[in-house]
Amino acid sequence: MKKNKQLPLDQKYELYEGSVQNFEVDIEFINKEFKKTYGKKPLILREDFGGTAAMACSWTTQSDAHQAWGIDLDPEPMAYGRKVHYEKLNDDQKSRMNYVQGNVLDRYQFSPDVIVAFNFSYFIFKKRQQLLDYFKAVRKALPEQGAFFVDIFGGTDCNQELEEKTKYDNHTYYWDCDSYNPLNNEVQYYIHFKVGGVKYKKVFSYDWRMWTVREVVEIMEEAGFKTVTTYWEEDDDDDGGNGEFYRSTVEENCDSWVTYVVGWV
Repeated sequence: MKKNKQLPLDQKYELYEGSVQNFEVDIEFINKEFKKTYGKKPLILREDFGGTAAMACSWTTQSDAHQAWGIDLDPEPMAYGRKVHYEKLNDDQKSRMNYVQGNVLDRYQFSPDVIVAFNFSYFIFKKRQQLLDYFKAVRKALPEQGAFFVDIFGGTDCNQELEEKTKYDNHTYYWDCDSYNPLNNEVQYYIHFKVGGVKYKKVFSYDWRMWTVREVVEIMEEAGFKTVTTYWEEDDDDDGGNGEFYRSTVEENCDSWVTYVVGWV
């Protein structure tokens, strides 16, 4: 069997972050919605399934009072994050940024204002009870006036076996839905990259269950969140998304969408 060409580790995560992450927008959204709900800014962030914890590192740069924890089981992306993102922080910011190689289901001693599970990372939980257990653990970790932010995607294309590509200045990014099982909503996704004319296949692999917004809302409510808010993205002039999200409960489906669901304590 022919093996796929392997990207160097540093390039692997650099391309990933450049293709799919926009944590500055996420932070802006968190600050805006948290203040709208509680009338104050959130100061302490816990980034679950944090990988390189690029978002958590950036969080600490907002003020001298901002603290962050990035939690992940895999030491490989955390090592990259420490090398690339953590080292860019000044000494004071580093003192307020914490990498934790651990399980998001575990109990930790610090009390964050906000917990996030972005990049659809919680899709790794395939059974309803597993997802409920995780949401309950998050709810227990949050204080009064805390919030849990997740992103979610869907649309008619999300379960089609197809490969989409996006060209960037120095690489091409491929999002590949390799298989979808309609009987249990389980999917196999891959991310491929093309760099310098060479295509690196299956650089990232995701064996997930596709959860719906309604399922996530109901499980958050069952986990003890008092209010759960769903959002939708505004259209731009070309009928695409413009990056601005508003609270909504009724929308039309489309080929592809990405949005937020927030549980409020």
